[in-house]
Amino acid sequence: MSQPHFNASHDFTHVQRVLTLAEGILEVEQKSNRNTTYDSLTVRLAAMLHDVSDSKYAFPATVASEVPLAQQKLLDFGCPDDVALRVQAIIDSVSYSTERQFPEKVADTLHKHPELAIVQDADRLDALGAVGIGRTFTYNTAANRNGGMEKVLAHFNGKLLQLEALMKTGEGRRLAKGRTERLKLFKEWWEEEINEARSVWEVAKQSNNQ
Repeated sequence: MSQPHFNASHDFTHVQRVLTLAEGILEVEQKSNRNTTYDSLTVRLAAMLHDVSDSKYAFPATVASEVPLAQQKLLDFGCPDDVALRVQAIIDSVSYSTERQFPEKVADTLHKHPELAIVQDADRLDALGAVGIGRTFTYNTAANRNGGMEKVLAHFNGKLLQLEALMKTGEGRRLAKGRTERLKLFKEWWEEEINEARSVWEVAKQSNNQ
């Protein structure tokens, strides 16, 4: 579920990709990890709603609501209380920043709701590879961040290249490996081209000082 004020980095196509990835991971994990029981409805609902009330976009009133928005919407549509509560718990623990700030909370949610591993891996996979590169530039532009394109490269090192190590499922790790290699290759090309331009300007600067 995408909200109208979200930019193109978190639009409905992002939701579609995360849902597709989550369903693929779920299928593999159900076959390879038979000791863990996954509820497919929970996986699909959490994948579709994972960005609802994202702090980057949510209005203050949405964040402060007594019943979180995703949970309330599910209840409004007749979803069982336990499913709505479970989906909301996953949404609350899915983000990279939440795991960094509250690792114990995320670990506890993962223990109670193993579906979190699938949705979290699916969301992070969409931050990697060619699509992840496009989304990073899109978000940086929409957020009007200072620092220009160099800030995007810093984001690669500060977050994106860390995601592979945080994957929770075997299938997530397998898919992340290939997508991370694409990020690294792009980063190499980027640095090569930037350094070429810098070299030209340094030569010109030295010539002018002589």
